[in-house]
Amino acid sequence: MKNVLTLILAGGQGTRLYPLTKMRSKPAVPIAGRFRLIDIAISNCLHSGLRKIYVLTQFSTESLHRHIFLTYRFDNFSPGFITILSAQQTLENRNWYQGTADAVRQNLFFIEGRGEYILILSGDHLYRMDYRPFIEFHKEKKADVTIAVTAVKAEEAPELGIMKLDENSKVISFIEKPRPGPELEALSLPQSLSSRWGLEGMGQYYLASMGIYVFSWPVLRDLLKTTPFEDFGRGVIPFAIQTYNVFGYLFQGYWKDIGTIKSFYEANIELTKPLPPFNFYDEDRPIFTHARFLPGSKIIFSEVENSILCEGSIINRSRIKNSIIGIRSRIGENCLIEESVIMGADYFESAQEIEANAQKGIPNIGIGHNSEIKRAIIDKNARIGDNCRLVNTKNVQNEDNEYYVIRDGIIVVPKDSVIYPGTVI
Repeated sequence: MKNVLTLILAGGQGTRLYPLTKMRSKPAVPIAGRFRLIDIAISNCLHSGLRKIYVLTQFSTESLHRHIFLTYRFDNFSPGFITILSAQQTLENRNWYQGTADAVRQNLFFIEGRGEYILILSGDHLYRMDYRPFIEFHKEKKADVTIAVTAVKAEEAPELGIMKLDENSKVISFIEKPRPGPELEALSLPQSLSSRWGLEGMGQYYLASMGIYVFSWPVLRDLLKTTPFEDFGRGVIPFAIQTYNVFGYLFQGYWKDIGTIKSFYEANIELTKPLPPFNFYDEDRPIFTHARFLPGSKIIFSEVENSILCEGSIINRSRIKNSIIGIRSRIGENCLIEESVIMGADYFESAQEIEANAQKGIPNIGIGHNSEIKRAIIDKNARIGDNCRLVNTKNVQNEDNEYYVIRDGIIVVPKDSVIYPGTVI
């Protein structure tokens, strides 16, 4: 893997994840109570023996940069590096990144001579993958470009880049977000490939791009220097299919694009199942994150069912079901929390700060006494007062409010927001 350079694209604004991306970039969004989305891609790289990593950033970068600097450090005797390439204006270029391909194009100077193969990853997907077989597949096929693909059902396909392969796994067509109907049906997975990959008898499948690519360096350089395309999915990949040898590599593990509030919520709640589709408890391939040295969670006579309680939390005589309780969470007495994601807090409030809150008439960070929360996401440092009911009583699907939003029926309270005592949503 010494001749492989990894580029993690982490500059996305993540507008569909708003308000979780109100104060941070998409890859910096917390997941599973104690990790961040960027940890997934970086951990996969480290487990795959990849030690030369550039992280390309642009929007709301402070928390993402701080997390990477505090978490991922190689010693002085390691040849590896994790370096941030943030969007910047230069004498030659006054523009910010215009898309995924443009972000790489603007950094060709730093990439030159770093590796024979360039692995390009997204910084906002949930999956566990060993990239070594993927890269070896690229070499064996003598491919110019190789795309990691996963099998999806028809209902998922219109939101993804869908491609068709021949019997040798060469990509013969590709459409970004195909329209349902004849356009999508023409891209369905042939029965011969379904049988070869063990997918027969499970309905019709389509092959979706995972946003993971291997480029041979000369090909990537030529594509970006000789074409104007700003995105890989919309421009570079469709053009490359017509002029280069582009192959698809089937990945058959769990993969989820955390692109919307609904998908983010579902990915988190799935983790509370007894046997979740994604396993954070793999000792051989753990997901790395910032070491915080927090005390264990304290639970005072509470009922907890199918939930994840992260370190530093204090639960006071409450009921918690199918939920994630993030780091430093404080749950008041007689609360009911069901199918919710409580992200926790960045710090513990001191006695003086709690006294000051009372004088200001604002709740403490955490969940107040006698509160009920169902199908909600409570971002970090949010203050939920006593006797609140966040249950979407009117079954609203989408709503924007100064203190909260509702997306696909899921209540989202942004970071640092205040929900005053007695509020009913």
